Amino acid sequence: MTARIPPGRLKELGPVNWVLWRIISRVAGVPDAHLFSTVGRTRGLFRAWLQYSGKLMPGGQISRYETELIILRVAHLRKCGYEMDHHVRLGRRAGVTPAHLEQVLEGPAAEGWDARRRAILTAVDQLVTTDNLDDAAWSALSTHFDDRRMIEFCFLVTQYDALATTIGTLRIERDYS
Repeated sequence: MTARIPPGRLKELGPVNWVLWRIISRVAGVPDAHLFSTVGRTRGLFRAWLQYSGKLMPGGQISRYETELIILRVAHLRKCGYEMDHHVRLGRRAGVTPAHLEQVLEGPAAEGWDARRRAILTAVDQLVTTDNLDDAAWSALSTHFDDRRMIEFCFLVTQYDALATTIGTLRIERDYS
């Protein structure tokens, strides 16, 4: 699979986005964080997207552990290897063990989830597959999240769903072999 838009460099990214891309690549431990060197071509939109994304992860009010469960489930449902590669690593730092990852891949029906995590994963599945939450899923999730976190949950799931769509459509190459 060949990228539809090649990763940019200084000329395409501009100096600010080039520096941001280099920092992000270094932090990720890769020579080229392809998502960022591609999306960085949008200049100001890239920086606005980084700010928005950063407010959701890592700056959101949902715990980092649960945020990573959510993102990993979205990546799995959307079959987005790029997201999965990065968030397996980030999830590990947030406490997502290999056993938890297997549960995420199995889904909300997997043995071992408590009611809170089961409600979260059920809501992820429903939001990704139907673009909505029915009253039962909403009610179950809202017993664990306040109004602010319910809104954040919707943004977090749909942000990573949209990102998976963008990555797939642009055919952005994975960073890890």
